[in-house]
Amino acid sequence: MEDFMNQLSGKRAIITGAASGIGCATSLLFAQEGAKVAVIDLDEENGKKVEQRINDEGGQAIFVRCDVSKLVDCQRTVQETVVKLGGIEILFNNAGVVRRATVLDTTEAEWDQVMNVNVKSIFLLSKFTIPHMIEAGGGCIINMSSGWGLRGGRKAVSYCAAKGAVVNLTRAMALDHAGDHIRVNCLCPGDVNTNMLRNEARQLGQPEAEFIAEAINRPLGRIAAPEEIAQAALYLASDASSYVTGTALVIDGGGLAG
Repeated sequence: MEDFMNQLSGKRAIITGAASGIGCATSLLFAQEGAKVAVIDLDEENGKKVEQRINDEGGQAIFVRCDVSKLVDCQRTVQETVVKLGGIEILFNNAGVVRRATVLDTTEAEWDQVMNVNVKSIFLLSKFTIPHMIEAGGGCIINMSSGWGLRGGRKAVSYCAAKGAVVNLTRAMALDHAGDHIRVNCLCPGDVNTNMLRNEARQLGQPEAEFIAEAINRPLGRIAAPEEIAQAALYLASDASSYVTGTALVIDGGGLAG
């Protein structure tokens, strides 16, 4: 790990959904920029691989298995991170699930899962992390929303509802904790080249190639790489965004522009 800019030197970060996709890319990038990283996921096998890769490359990471929808897990995760890393200045609430269905085709259990993983987890992890940030004199929280948190989409009612909630939850938290020197923002990506995107195609019973072809129908003519979303997370976590709070940063190749 050479030639870093060390934008996060001395910072300690919790990143959820960190075993793959955007969470993995962000964990690697934050470590490269000098942060100590708590890699949080239910996927123990791949989560430990991310932890090992960071440590092998000269960074510092720990893996903590956590069901982000459960209070006890979230409380334990924060406590373990504080003990092992010494504190928390950055919380990236990235974990998420998607269910592609209308109201008529969505079960109560599916609705609850989408809301619990995408929204409740932010409430729980923030609840237990913010006191440590206050004690440290401030911090930064990044919540994962979506372009569909700002505009509706077809056959995704629970996901759209959850991501819309994340946008306004972010605004409310930013107001509540500005006086604590804690900035709270959210990311609103468009389609990203992850397993979640391919899972959407399967849920809709649509060929993956056809689904991806529809997803790239935007001004920049392609979907995003996870590393591109990680760069946006780095901006919000770093001092480069020191005057930014309560915002929803859209990274979607121009999809919402027209």
